[in-house]
Amino acid sequence: MLVNALFLVLVVAVHCDIYLHNPRGSNNRLNENTSNRRNANRAFDSQNNNKGGYNVGDRGSIPSRNREKRQYQMSYFQSGNSAGKTKLTVEWTNQHGCGDNSNGDQRNLCNIVIQYMCRPDGRGSNNLNDEIRTFGGNSRGAKCVFPFTHKGVTYNGCVPANNGRLYCGTTPDTKKWGYCNTRDLKDRIRDGTFTNTQSYRPPRSPTNKQQRSALSRKYRISDSRVIHEGIDWADRCYIRERNKGLFVADQNLKSNTKLGYSSAMYTRQNPKGTRRGLECPEERDYYPYWHPTPWKDIAILADDASRCPNLEKASFNVHPYEECVTKFTGTSVRKFYSRWNNRKDCEDNGGVWTVFHNFLEKAPKYTGRDSCEGASDSNHKYFWGIPYDSKDGTSEECLVGLHAPICEQSPWTRANHNGNGDGDAPNNFTWEIPHFPSKTPMSCVLRIRYNITTAEYNPYTTDSSKNGNESPIKNDPEFKLTSPQGQEVKLQLAVNTAQFGRTFQDRTHRFVLIPRPDDMNSENIYNLNVRGKRGNIVQVYPAVEYDFFPNDLNIGKNDLVHIQWTGSNTHNNRRDGDDGEGRRGTDRSNMVELSDLKKNYPSPFDSTTIWQNAKVKWIYYGANLDLIKPEDLALNLATSGFYRCFKQDTCGIYGADNVKRKLQDQLNNAPASYPGVVVTLKKGTYKYMCTRNNNFTNRSQKGQITVR
Repeated sequence: MLVNALFLVLVVAVHCDIYLHNPRGSNNRLNENTSNRRNANRAFDSQNNNKGGYNVGDRGSIPSRNREKRQYQMSYFQSGNSAGKTKLTVEWTNQHGCGDNSNGDQRNLCNIVIQYMCRPDGRGSNNLNDEIRTFGGNSRGAKCVFPFTHKGVTYNGCVPANNGRLYCGTTPDTKKWGYCNTRDLKDRIRDGTFTNTQSYRPPRSPTNKQQRSALSRKYRISDSRVIHEGIDWADRCYIRERNKGLFVADQNLKSNTKLGYSSAMYTRQNPKGTRRGLECPEERDYYPYWHPTPWKDIAILADDASRCPNLEKASFNVHPYEECVTKFTGTSVRKFYSRWNNRKDCEDNGGVWTVFHNFLEKAPKYTGRDSCEGASDSNHKYFWGIPYDSKDGTSEECLVGLHAPICEQSPWTRANHNGNGDGDAPNNFTWEIPHFPSKTPMSCVLRIRYNITTAEYNPYTTDSSKNGNESPIKNDPEFKLTSPQGQEVKLQLAVNTAQFGRTFQDRTHRFVLIPRPDDMNSENIYNLNVRGKRGNIVQVYPAVEYDFFPNDLNIGKNDLVHIQWTGSNTHNNRRDGDDGEGRRGTDRSNMVELSDLKKNYPSPFDSTTIWQNAKVKWIYYGANLDLIKPEDLALNLATSGFYRCFKQDTCGIYGADNVKRKLQDQLNNAPASYPGVVVTLKKGTYKYMCTRNNNFTNRSQKGQITVR
């Protein structure tokens, strides 16, 4: 019997949803123009209300529709290799309460886990895409070479050309190049362009001899549909036998009809084995998971902080986990799945019970243990081990280690209230984005899981011995109220035992972690973004209306601010309405200075201070920073990038003196997303607002930066 979870996710049967607001959570939305998401099973199992979530960003002023290149994914700088840290504040709301119970006012136990998953940008998983072939160009079908440099920029993955196709260099200097064969990029992390669930044909049996068949299944993945976890992960989950030591109450978990046993697809929360994206239900429902996973832990916000030392030690960030390695019959080629979930069954059936490690990234330039471990420094530990995505399941590689997650008391929120926490803001956690020594851009997804439990039984010790008739909970029991005279009154309780083991979840759309320029290596970077979507407070709920985030930012004089936002052109909330200014369904933001937060008229440029006191350290269009004047920066942010500057001598054809189209005064033809600028500011307090989303009695999109 396999049981190895420090907290089993045991949850009361209520709609206790969780929604990410920064970075923007998808709640399985993509680009719908309706208030409800179209497909609750698109990428993952959220268990949330269909109305929650935000669309993927659009790069311009028109919907991206089925053109991936027209989408906008947020980019955040990686931390520097020295003192400079990049800080991204994660904000969410959860409905059914959480946090400290010292006052005796909490109604449940709860834990929140924040994680991320990355793969090199423009690349698939190492298992499927060690080599990427090309066509067209001038390389005659040669394979991609990574990294490659084009026009002074170094890339570690395939990147979009002007025609929308992905290309790469087949020589490091890109004198030879070609278009990337998308068959070799099937499982790169992406948002997709259609709302359908990713196509997936599972292995026919755990003894499948057809290696070619396994590979051909991967090539049938749809390029137009979302990918987070890869197909190898889905295979592992579909084939691996479930943990039969878990408490499932009186639920009767189905067996795979074609395999004859119940796999990790089946849990108390998911007894019928419904597939959502390529997610594994067993891994999703329990933490920490007892096998290797592609997820990396950021934070554990525990109901009981005294459990933190054990939870930190059990994180796959720092604690290796095992799984069974088997080979295709008659070959030395590893199958990426095995039925056996424990050492005895694995070895009894000819497998090798193998220890796998999580990692920040791989360091292939170090080819031996000594050179690998010798690369360690005060910022990173390099170690020699078998990575969780190992191609053969036996070869050790040089890996960059992860830090243990931060574990602390979960923040307080009251039950039946999907709003602010203990204070005047929703709960949040500031993530220090890691530094990747290779300086490789990383495609990533962040997820948050919200686990709550009742106190009818001990959630940490109750196991399969209490299943079936021994279960302390039953579906829809009757409670009998008996008088001293023996009279009975029956009361019906609303109990669904499948939901007394429930996890709620939200995930972001894809975002990219990009390396810093060398001259920004030592400063802290604080991200300043926009949350919310179009509509009034009722129309957007359980999402939120527009606001800058953080809207009260306090930084030091040497710190940097990365200003960036994204929005959609299809937030119409059809049927529920989309009140707001400008063209219907469109998100727009901009930034102009304000002299007083209680005012609603922006300051004239000649009386502003923020632009005169700002020094641009980086800007998305790659201009000569010395040429950018205060008025250029003010214009660029006020128009959401519609104009880059006043004169084309400074910023080329996007100068206001060259752009023939005129900006519509409600930003209708401005980009929905602003790709970003990094500035340093002199000491002082600076206030700002958005001209479009500041309708006084209806909504207020304002913010303040204080530089100490």
